[in-house]
Amino acid sequence: MGKIISVANQKGGVGKTTTAVNLSAALAVMEYKVLLVDADPQANATSGLGINPDELEKSAYECFMGHADIHDCLITTDAPNLTLLPTRIDLVGAEVELVNEKNREYFISRALEPVRDDYDFIIIDCSPSLGLITVNALTASDSVIIPIQSEYFALEGLGKLLNTVRIVQTRLNPKLNIEGLLITMYDSRLRLARQVVEDVRSHFKRLVFDTIIYRNTKLAEAPSYGKSVIMYDATCAGAVNYLNLATELLRRNKMKSSSTHEN
Repeated sequence: MGKIISVANQKGGVGKTTTAVNLSAALAVMEYKVLLVDADPQANATSGLGINPDELEKSAYECFMGHADIHDCLITTDAPNLTLLPTRIDLVGAEVELVNEKNREYFISRALEPVRDDYDFIIIDCSPSLGLITVNALTASDSVIIPIQSEYFALEGLGKLLNTVRIVQTRLNPKLNIEGLLITMYDSRLRLARQVVEDVRSHFKRLVFDTIIYRNTKLAEAPSYGKSVIMYDATCAGAVNYLNLATELLRRNKMKSSSTHEN
């Protein structure tokens, strides 16, 4: 049974989609079967892997709302072992449509159930909000990765997100854990960035990943070419950072990081 991990932070611009896409790609090149679920109506994970959201016949919206079988919505990407459940802007409508539905927090969980055994990891890219779709994602997940930008307001709003996680744990999904907090967009030349890392590690201790994602030009360029940074330039610092993150994630879950892993 695949492990489901949400990548969530209601703050925008913290490297959430970058992390979801590139962690998925890194795990895939390590020969783990990965499904990346784009649960953000902005569809950046979809376009970032070279898929035009406007040309989709079926997407996450139809899948989550029960209008289509998930198998009919999946797209095989250029990256070996990486499959995408794409989305488009109409996912916004799901927030409104689900409000009066019974068991409205479990739609994503039910949608993913038929394919859960087909993958080693299912990574969900959440929208930058704490709305119903994000709550659905957390309810479906085993754990959550929280990207934190290494800037002055890094911890702003984090308490609200952690409170949402606690509510989901208490009322909807007792098995939900925090996989880790991930420092992103790090610039070692800035004293403030170093201070943020020190503060986050001091406060959250072992919850913080050892891996840090540095600011990297290739990391920023890759989505415009419709590729993960691993496929765009596997030797650049950004690719190495996400390969290191994947290795650390596997180690935390007591899984092998070599190509000889056992499924």
